[in-house]
Amino acid sequence: MQENKPIIYLDNAATSWPKPPAVLEAMERSMKESAANPGRGSHAMAVKASRVLFETRKRLARLFGAKNPNDIAFALNTTHALNLAIQGLLKPGDHVVATTLEHNSVRRPLEALKRRFGIDVTYVSADARGILNIEEIDAAIMGKTRLLAVTHSSNLFGSIAPVGEIGEITRKRGVKLLVDAAQSAGVLPIDVGSMGIDLLAFPGHKGLMGPQGTGGLFIHPDLELEPLMQGGTGSKSEAPEQPLVRPDRYEAGTQNTVGLAGLSEGVNYVLKETPEAIHKKEQQLTFELMAGLQEIEGITLLGPELGADRTAIVSFLVEGIDPSEMAFVLDQQFGIAVRAGFHCTPLGHETAGTYETGAVRASPGYFTEKSDIVSMVEAVKEISQALGKSGR
Repeated sequence: MQENKPIIYLDNAATSWPKPPAVLEAMERSMKESAANPGRGSHAMAVKASRVLFETRKRLARLFGAKNPNDIAFALNTTHALNLAIQGLLKPGDHVVATTLEHNSVRRPLEALKRRFGIDVTYVSADARGILNIEEIDAAIMGKTRLLAVTHSSNLFGSIAPVGEIGEITRKRGVKLLVDAAQSAGVLPIDVGSMGIDLLAFPGHKGLMGPQGTGGLFIHPDLELEPLMQGGTGSKSEAPEQPLVRPDRYEAGTQNTVGLAGLSEGVNYVLKETPEAIHKKEQQLTFELMAGLQEIEGITLLGPELGADRTAIVSFLVEGIDPSEMAFVLDQQFGIAVRAGFHCTPLGHETAGTYETGAVRASPGYFTEKSDIVSMVEAVKEISQALGKSGR
């Protein structure tokens, strides 16, 4: 990439960028004014830090339809939150239903518990475009099924799972529903109550427009998990065991006050703009990118067809060009940031038939311009003509 050339950032599925100015301002203000330990001291700065965290919880609860902000436990990221949910809920002998769209943040904890405790896991297959069949999900549930884990939107296909319909099934069958909202929080409307979600894992650094190192887990008030970590909480310090009170039970150690101050403003931005408006804009950019790419000879697009509802993820292959080479040239010669490889979802690539190659993933965001999409299409066309099957 040429020095000082502006970057065209199309890797928002990994981390959104840029952030709203208020996010940066809040983090700087927190570092200057409220960087003490929240919930640990009674002095003014510690109290101010605690208020920052509670305001963040309140905004998250409002966004996700949670009645009690204390039912939201902060985490480092979605992976951390998913591990808390999975390892905190499941016991030896339990059965879990998941899908072939799951990220390794779901699959690996499940497989680890399978080896360690002998839990049983059934993976329901999506079709080649990443679409799940509700009837197959229902049929996979059995008497000992404890949990159904599903990604709200695939980070490879951009397909959107019918979480509300799945929630109706799990409520009827007495199964807990864990939703991985890594690609949907802040982008798609989520109401944990009406959708029947018992556990919602979300990142702060993607659609919520906060910094890295932030995220969380909504835990249904009737559900108790074993803490993933034990340690200092600032409450019930005389007790040898982790306190039962929320959110302290799930938040051992000092919290990332500065990062969560930024997350608070990111969530506030999303609340003002609304997930519906954000999704509409991002989807239009996605459709324009798909329309342009599919005109290029040798291109194969993954996921739902053009015009179908999806999140802002466009994964593709170009005949004759390794995805990693495509991503490298886009970055170095055109200043366009995308991601290539397996995107931590090998089961998804098996489903797509791309397990041997991986794919290139471009993911527009709310701050992406139409001109960025035009530049991306032109760059891929130029590269495919120069390096593709007919150009080598």
